Amino acid sequence: MSESVGVDNLIALDRVKDDSVLAASQVNSVRQNLCIQHVSKSFQSKNGSVYVLEDINLEIKQGEFVCLVGPSGCGKTTLMNIVAGLEKADSGEVWANGRKVNYAGPDRVVIFQEAALFPWLNVIKNVEFGLKLKGVSSRERRDIALEYLKMVHLTRFQNAHVHELSGGMKQRVAIARALAMNPEMLLMDEPFSALDAQTRWILHFELQNIWMKTKKTILFVTHNIREAVCLADRIFILSTSPGRIKKEFFVDLPRPRDDNDVSVAEYSTKIMKELKAEIDKVVKCEMDADSCVECDIKCTTVEPAKTDIGGGI
Repeated sequence: MSESVGVDNLIALDRVKDDSVLAASQVNSVRQNLCIQHVSKSFQSKNGSVYVLEDINLEIKQGEFVCLVGPSGCGKTTLMNIVAGLEKADSGEVWANGRKVNYAGPDRVVIFQEAALFPWLNVIKNVEFGLKLKGVSSRERRDIALEYLKMVHLTRFQNAHVHELSGGMKQRVAIARALAMNPEMLLMDEPFSALDAQTRWILHFELQNIWMKTKKTILFVTHNIREAVCLADRIFILSTSPGRIKKEFFVDLPRPRDDNDVSVAEYSTKIMKELKAEIDKVVKCEMDADSCVECDIKCTTVEPAKTDIGGGI
């Protein structure tokens, strides 16, 4: 009798352990919004396979703001497209929101460099578009659209058409449209790169406020180091192609941040020192053999011709 009770107790104890392990794994899966494991990607060219990404490993927790920075051609956009499910990796896995990524899904919404709005629809109809595809009623989707237009300060322009908007306003409409879908994650591929400095400065404040209100997980690609420092919790530096994670920076600064703050500039300087070596590699690869890295022009060793000005000189 005592032996059976002891066995039963051991079984019960094992079940408690199993349940606790399961509960812990569930908590971790909730906290971990994105997991990239050993991802590599190559493209075929006339000279054979060209590796763009090699053995990328990256984890992002729920509600984090993470920026990818690196030289041109290091695979930042390719990695984002793989996370979005728009491209397939050659090897490795991507897990988003507890599910393996095999295709695009509404839990991951991409905001591109161009706003990609529908010119035949006005502002509020653009924001409602995805909701309409989901079958949301007209009354409900209008309420949702207005909520997010208010968040990006465009309520006054709800009936305006795309050609009546500035570049910054178009991107704010694109952000409102993405948020209206209530995704788990926003994937932003250099969304402010085509904007002037003043508009970009305004949108940095806007995006920080939106992130603090919604606590969405954001993966943001940029070439602008100061932009990355202004926005991100963490910054990952990618090396020259094939892209690898070279270094990770934690940005421990209070929000909202200003591009022009001294502390932002100091962080930017540290990151630039790390990135400069990778940029130099790209420059050397792209320059001709007889070019000079220092001046970025073709150099010549030919002496200038002597000019005969007459008189036998």
